[in-house]
Parts: sequence; C-alpha cells; structure tokens
Amino acid sequence: MFMAGLKHMKGERVKRRNSDITWRKIVRQKELILLTIPFMIYVLIFNYVPIIGWLMAFQNYKPQDGFFGSEFVGLKWFKFLFVDNPDFIRTIRNTLAMGVINLVLSFLFAIGFAMILNEVVHKTPKKFVQTVSYLPHFLSMIIVCGILQDALSTDHGIINDFLINLHLLKQPVNFFTHKEYFWWIVGFANVWKETGWNSIIYLAAITAINPDLYEAASIDGAGRLRKMLHITLPGIKPTIFILLLINIGNVLNAGFEIQYLLSNGLVQSVSQTIDIYVLKFGISQCNYSLGTAAGIFKSVVSIILILLANAAAKAAGEERLF
Repeated sequence: MFMAGLKHMKGERVKRRNSDITWRKIVRQKELILLTIPFMIYVLIFNYVPIIGWLMAFQNYKPQDGFFGSEFVGLKWFKFLFVDNPDFIRTIRNTLAMGVINLVLSFLFAIGFAMILNEVVHKTPKKFVQTVSYLPHFLSMIIVCGILQDALSTDHGIINDFLINLHLLKQPVNFFTHKEYFWWIVGFANVWKETGWNSIIYLAAITAINPDLYEAASIDGAGRLRKMLHITLPGIKPTIFILLLINIGNVLNAGFEIQYLLSNGLVQSVSQTIDIYVLKFGISQCNYSLGTAAGIFKSVVSIILILLANAAAKAAGEERLF
C-alpha cells in the first residue's frame, strides 16, 4: 500500500510538472498565439457561423419568419432533388465530369510543365517563361472567356483557321454549339489559366531534391528523360499525393463563371453545374431551402471524397492528410 501510495504521488507530481511545462510553453509563445486570434475569429465567423443556415434545407424557409419561425418539412427538399427532379441528377453528372477533367488535366500539365521547366539550364529564358506562365492566373474569368470566344470563333478564330490550314476541317466549326466539346473547352481553359501558377509548388519541391542524385545518374549514363522519370518524379511524389488529396475534395467545385458565361441553350444540358443550379432555382426564385439542400449535398460529398482518398492513401502507404 505504501509503495502504491508513493507511485500515485509521484504520478501526480509528474502530471503537475507536465502541466506546468505546457503552461510555460503557452506563456512563452503568447505572441504567436495572439497573432492567430484574428484568423481564428475570421474562420469562426465566415466558416462556422454560416452553418446555422443549413437549417433552411429542412424548412419551408421564409425570410420574414426566420430560422425558428419557418415550417419544418424534414427531408422534403432532398427528396425533391434526388427523386422528383431529374435535372439535378444531370447537374451532378456535369459537375462531376468537369471536376474530374479539371483535376486530371491540371495535375498532368502542372507536373509536366514544372519538370520540363526544371530542365532549362539558362536562367533568363527560364524566368521569362515562368513569369509569362503565371500571368493568366491573374486574369478575370470574363477576360478568359472573351479570349476563348475569339480563339474559337468561326470568323477567323485562330483554332478554326489552324485546323482548316491543316486540312482537318473543311469549314469553321462553332465549338460552343456542340455538347461534346463543352467539357473539354472548360478543362483546357482552366489548364491554360492555372498551369503556371499550379507549377510553383512542384518547382519548389523539385529544388529540395538532392543534386547528388542527378550527378550519380549522369555518371551512370542516364539521360534527361530517365532523370525526370526516376529522380524528379519520385522526389516530388509526396507533394503530388498531398495536393491530390486536397483537390479531390474540390471535385464538385467544378466552377461557375466559365460555365455560366459560355453556356447557351444548345449546350445547357451539359454546362449546368451545381453552383449554377443553386443560383437559378434557389437564389433567383427565392427558394433558399432548395439551394441550401443542394449546397449541403456538395459539402457532404466533398468530405466523403477526402475521407475515402485519405484512407486509400493510408492503405497504400503513401502520404496522407491525417
């Protein structure tokens, strides 16, 4: 009993000591903690407080009645979306398809561009290409859509003229009236706009690779392509996996502006995304409950995708978020 009492007292002293150490660390780092408070408040106000608005998805919400005065209808609006409204199922298909195309193309082009740019020896042309590749990121989507319309125009658009000169087309094609082209137009527009910007993090990861590996590969007779495939690509693999996991959760954020600006009656069945659906049938018609239900669906799917992707990465022994 005496020994047990001593052990208990010793354990209590260790706990108090650990608590004191933790408190001292907090006091020593109080400046850093104070700096984080504004950001925590920002996240709380703009990311967590609006979740109260999810109540609208389970009500016949009317602004004059408020959250607690509107009629509670349960899962009525979710049933309307998935059972009574085939347009929403088509909207999910469009959003998912464009999201996957954007994800795949953006990753392939950004990684490839970073690896190729890393092989440029001379600094001046390398910096020039980098700078030029970043510029489209800072253009508004309205400007990007204007450039697209000019490039794909049937009236001396550069794409039509190029294809005609190669004898691949006999006459100009109005790409914006063909459903089969719309998803790919959106995908390559995002590639053109974001490839340079997305490549920054891969270029930073490449600089962390040990240069001795490249020298050893050169001694063994490896060319540039083999170095890229067997040193550069494996060296940035952890970065690729982390970014992939993060971006998988954004698959349903396929975009709003470019689809809304380039859409027309002929391609509406393939151009409408969930965000456009919420604007058209939720906000514009003041049916806030329907719009909130669609938004909740998108958020829940994003969370599930991140959890599944993270679990798959963990099972494969790769880098993961948590």
